[in-house]
Amino acid sequence: MLRDITIGQYYSVDSIIHRLDPRIKIIGSIIYIISLFVVGKWQGYLVAAFFLMIMIKLSKVPFKYMVKGLKSIVMIMMITVIFNLFLTKGDALVTLGPLKITMQGVQVAINMAVRLVLLVLGSSLMTYTTTPNALTDGLERVFAPLKVIKVPVNDMAMMMSIALRFIPILMDETDKIIKAQQARGADFETGSFMKRAKAMVPILIPLFVSAFKRANDLAMAMEARCYRGGDGRTRMRPLKYKKRDYVAWVILITYLIGMIILGQILRSI
Repeated sequence: MLRDITIGQYYSVDSIIHRLDPRIKIIGSIIYIISLFVVGKWQGYLVAAFFLMIMIKLSKVPFKYMVKGLKSIVMIMMITVIFNLFLTKGDALVTLGPLKITMQGVQVAINMAVRLVLLVLGSSLMTYTTTPNALTDGLERVFAPLKVIKVPVNDMAMMMSIALRFIPILMDETDKIIKAQQARGADFETGSFMKRAKAMVPILIPLFVSAFKRANDLAMAMEARCYRGGDGRTRMRPLKYKKRDYVAWVILITYLIGMIILGQILRSI
């Protein structure tokens, strides 16, 4: 499972999506997430999925690589589906003692599962096609208006960038620790749930030690380079909109307006 986590990793390839301004991709991800909530029926999700498939095709990120990252949210998806199946009131389909599965519960569970999959895929596409440095610069520019209310935008953008960069590093470290423990005879696949949970302790302890050591080394490196936040910091590649970025803006706005109109139509049916 840990080997299948791809969230936060950058997929290096030359594509039109990779060349877009990071601000477009950040705001585009927000627009896509909003669009998933303004439509509540399968027709709307079908349009959202079709739009996402086009973006994935243009990004040249392999679809199997995108799907591989979904394995990390299977447990969350199962919990969400189960809660909606048994806790949504309506016409009973199956009765299991005090619990019952309703028609409305099935519909809500399916909608929530589809929405969660599309949300994760749409959000992950941003990190797959944007380098950590570009993502930091984009976040600083997008949330710059929040400086008016004294929000430390530069520090928040740096922390988010570092967190995303640490995900693949920690996954690689976890994989190395698991292989080292398996070489010593550790078994993580068989036995009861409690036995497998206890077997994770020899993995978590060295992983936490390694994470704290890496964090301390990073802090010392930033202090040695006199890092004092983003105010007044110059950038090697200043962000400038190009023709393709304006075209992307038109596509995103058209998509959002279309989804809002579609949502209203579906609600009136």
